[in-house]
Amino acid sequence: MMNNYNTNNYSGLRLVYSGSAREIEFTRKLEAEYEVVNVGEVSHLVEYLNAQSLFSTPDVILIEIENADKVFEVIKTIKSNPLSSGLIIVLLAKEKDINLRKRAIKAQVHDLYFDPVRIEDLVDRLSFLIKFKLIKPNIEQLSAIKKSPVYDIPLSKRLFDILSSGATLIMISPILLIIAAIIRLESKGPIIYKSKRVGTGYKVFNFYKFRSMQADADQKLKDLSALNQYADDGSGSNAFVKIKNDPRVTKFGNFLRNTSLDEVPQLLNVLKGDMSLVGNRPLPLYEAEMLTSNEWSMRFLGPSGLTGLWQISKRGKAEMSDTERKELDNFYAQNYSLWFDIKIILGTFPALFQKEKV
Repeated sequence: MMNNYNTNNYSGLRLVYSGSAREIEFTRKLEAEYEVVNVGEVSHLVEYLNAQSLFSTPDVILIEIENADKVFEVIKTIKSNPLSSGLIIVLLAKEKDINLRKRAIKAQVHDLYFDPVRIEDLVDRLSFLIKFKLIKPNIEQLSAIKKSPVYDIPLSKRLFDILSSGATLIMISPILLIIAAIIRLESKGPIIYKSKRVGTGYKVFNFYKFRSMQADADQKLKDLSALNQYADDGSGSNAFVKIKNDPRVTKFGNFLRNTSLDEVPQLLNVLKGDMSLVGNRPLPLYEAEMLTSNEWSMRFLGPSGLTGLWQISKRGKAEMSDTERKELDNFYAQNYSLWFDIKIILGTFPALFQKEKV
């Protein structure tokens, strides 16, 4: 029997839930954010979706994995239907299973959570995935979408960020003017490169760098991504895209990268409050979307920053794996403090000059 849970929520978003183990706990909390429809067994899911029109198709599908073969068979059916192929699909599993994780990635579901699952983390993740889906056609529409929860940076850390970034920008302003002039003379294009990044609490903001690449670098990324610097961790997908010996980089841009001077404009991001001096690096939208499962979502619950723990640990070394980076990010998110930040800042200076062109 199909049970419907309808609410007069303000978001207007619809979530279809398939499962029974977490029904009472999850649906009550999810109803605060979504109109929830529980279809029960996964076999009823296709039946429900086939009865929907273009205007009543749900935004999210949440599935408990009780029979993996049946679940992935249903997902394949959903993906083959043009009306439902683009729906956000998130899976819930009882125990960690690397094979299940590989199947989920191959099936191109958006996320896989293993018990225990914190409903608050799940809601944050769904909010980001919905935003990402909506802003793909027009990234500037983000401001019109429901805001994510705000994660406050401690006052001592914020004051340290403002004083340090402001003073540094004033002291090095002559150097910044010289860099800007050389970039303008060397190649066409803007001096400052802006890209959308995902930081603390899945906040999306404009991320600043001195332009070190040719003006059409973004268009060439797809053809070069197969040369990813960081080793695959066996998950079947590497979240951090970094091209080794990138041919798109200009001659002066190569110098800027090797000395990390291309990162200096991010002091403006720090001054604005988009990020902190120390924290987990904010990720491009496509990379944040690929961070699958609750064990990696922790990185977004700590401050995003100009430099961080993994940068001083193995920066520029090819053996830094995807898993190692995410584990260091999670560790910082759980243990950050002002004194820990100072230690990382002191360790950053020796890491500025890299051995590899990254």
